[in-house]
Order: sequence, then structure tokens, then C-alpha cells
Amino acid sequence: MTANRQLRPTPDNRELRLWRVGRALTLTFVAAVLVASGIFYGLVYLLDFQEIDTTAKLNAKTLFDLVKLSFGVVAGAGALVALVVAYRRQRVDEAGAHREATRLHTERFSQAVDKLGSDSPAVRLGGVHALTGLADDAPDDSLRQTCIDVLCAYLRLRYSPDPGEGPAHLEEHHHYLALREVRHTILRLIGDHYRRPKGTHRSWQGCDLDLTGVTIDCDMDFRDATFSGGAVKFDGAEFSGSAVDFRDVRFSGGVVSFVGARFSGGTVSFGGAEFSAGRVGFDGVRFSGGAVAFVGARFSGGAVSFGGARFSGGAVSFGGAEFSGGAVSFGGAEFSGGAVSFGGARFSGSALSFGGARFSGGAVDFDGATSPAPQGLLAAVGTPPPAGVTLPSPWLLPAP
Repeated sequence: MTANRQLRPTPDNRELRLWRVGRALTLTFVAAVLVASGIFYGLVYLLDFQEIDTTAKLNAKTLFDLVKLSFGVVAGAGALVALVVAYRRQRVDEAGAHREATRLHTERFSQAVDKLGSDSPAVRLGGVHALTGLADDAPDDSLRQTCIDVLCAYLRLRYSPDPGEGPAHLEEHHHYLALREVRHTILRLIGDHYRRPKGTHRSWQGCDLDLTGVTIDCDMDFRDATFSGGAVKFDGAEFSGSAVDFRDVRFSGGVVSFVGARFSGGTVSFGGAEFSAGRVGFDGVRFSGGAVAFVGARFSGGAVSFGGARFSGGAVSFGGAEFSGGAVSFGGAEFSGGAVSFGGARFSGSALSFGGARFSGGAVDFDGATSPAPQGLLAAVGTPPPAGVTLPSPWLLPAP
């Protein structure tokens, strides 16, 4: 991996668009005169002055007052000049400070990316922490996103499989383990930063996250995170032997995609997660092993789709989940193996559909679910239900 990626330009990097000093001073002075004139004539109107006595003589006191007024006008004009100059100086200083911060960030970014391309796993690990620190301290969101993009790109790179622990491959095996630790460190750091409340230091919430095709074989903790903006992609990711925690996560905006992901081992929990806005896609997901839990999840808004998902092994639980709003679709899903439970789920107001779903094996349990049967479910299950499909008895009664 080389440091040839260009940092994306930001509005702050453009040249300051400030008026020329003469124009700025002229417009400011004219504005001040107009405001002062408006106030003067307003006071004259409010105090009901009808006319000025033209026969009055200019005495010493009046002359002194005019002199003081003249000096006041000059002082006010000077203050306006100083204010405009100070504003321009501050803006120029801020722009200069931002350019310097961006320059230093770019230098450190290049060095960190070069470390990621090192043959030494230890040096790569240093590059990971350097890029993470740069993302935390980036002068703007665009530079932070660039650092996150590079870390995700590293995870998407192909890597050699484990050659085994045989004596002939011992060195290669140790090298594989060392490089796997680099990948695991990135995954753990991503989870840590997405758990931090949005707007706080070191929070990456709202940034795009692309883990398409990444193998997640270490523990990741997204517990209590909020996905409310940006695009988060787990498309084609493989959850193969780890504990990934999405408990109490709030999906309240943006796009979160697990399209084509494979849950083949370990445990993945969405327990207590809240799906209230945005779009979350589980289309084409394959549940073939491990345990995936949506226990107590709340589907109250947005769009959540399991279209074309395949449940062929493992244990998937929606027990106690609440479908009370939004649109949730299992259209075209295939239940052919494993154990899938909707026991105790509450279907109270969501547009929940099983249209086109196929039940050909495994154990699918709706026992204890409340409210009428979801749309399309009974037609998909058929009459009588196939072996392994358990439905609440009220759903089996003929319509009155």
C-alpha cells in the first residue's frame, strides 16, 4: 500500500474570499452613517421636534459640543477601521493555521500509509495506530474520512491463508498470525470509535464505513452505538468465529447494509437494537452457523429488509422483538435449516411481510407471537404447516 492517495479538497483549503480593504471600509462606513442617520431622524420623530431655530447664535457651549461630536465621529470611524482590519487579520490567521494543520496532517498521513505497506507486521501495527490518531485529530471531517477509508481498504485487501502449524511452515504461520493481529486491531479500533457519542472527541459516528467482503473473525463491540448518518457497509462480510455485539444499537438514519453477508460461526447480537429510521438491508444474507440474536429488538420505523435471506443452519432468534412501525420484509427469504424463532414477538403495527418466503426445512417457531399473522406468512407456509413450522393456534383458525 503506497501513499499516492490524494486527500480530498475541502472548502477551508480554498483561497479566502475577502473584500479588498478599501471596499470593506467604504461599505462599513456607509452602513454606519446610514444607521446613525436612521437613529437620529427616528429620535427627532419620537421627540416631536418641528423645526430648528435658525436665529439661535452659536455659543461656546454649543461649539464645544460640536467639537466633542466631531471627535466622537472620528473615533467611531477609527474603531470601525480597526474592527474591519482585526476581522481580516483573524480570518487570514485562521486560514493560515488551517493550511499549516492540513500540511502537517498530510505529511503524517503519508508516513502512516507507508508503514501500512511495510513487510514488518510490527511496523504495520504502528501505521494503524498512527492513522487512527490522525483520524481523531483531523482538522476537518473530510481528512478524517480519508483515514477511515484507508483503514477499511487495508481490511479489504486479500491476504494469504494460514499455511498451518507444521514444522515446514512455522515461520509463515507466525507471520500470518502477526498480520491477523494487525487486522484484528483495526476492527477493534473501529468498534471502539463507533461506540463514542457523536460529536465527542474520537467519535467516528456519522462517517462512512466500508467493510465490504471483510472477514470478521475477532470480537467487535458496537454496543450502544448510533448509526444516524453516512453509509455503513458490511456487504459480503463473513462473521465466522467471533462475538460481534450490536446490542442496543440505534439505527436512526443513513444506510446500513449487510447485503450478502455470511453468518457462519460465532455469535452476533442485535438484542435490544432499535430500528427507527433510515434503511437497514439484510438482503441475501446467509445464516448457516453460529448464533444470531435479535432478541428484544424494536422495529419502529425506517425500512429493514431480509429479502432473499437464507436460513440454512445455526440459530437465529427474533424472540420478544417488537414490530410496531416502519416496513420489515422477509420477502423471498428461504427457511431450509437451522432454528429460527419468532417466539413472543409482537406484531402490532409494522408493515411486516413474508410474501414469497419459502419454508422447506429446519425449525421455524412463531409460538407465542401476538397480534394477527404477518402479511403473506400463512400463504407462504401453506395449509397445513409443514413439519418444523410452529404457528400460534389463533392463526390456524379459519377467518370468521
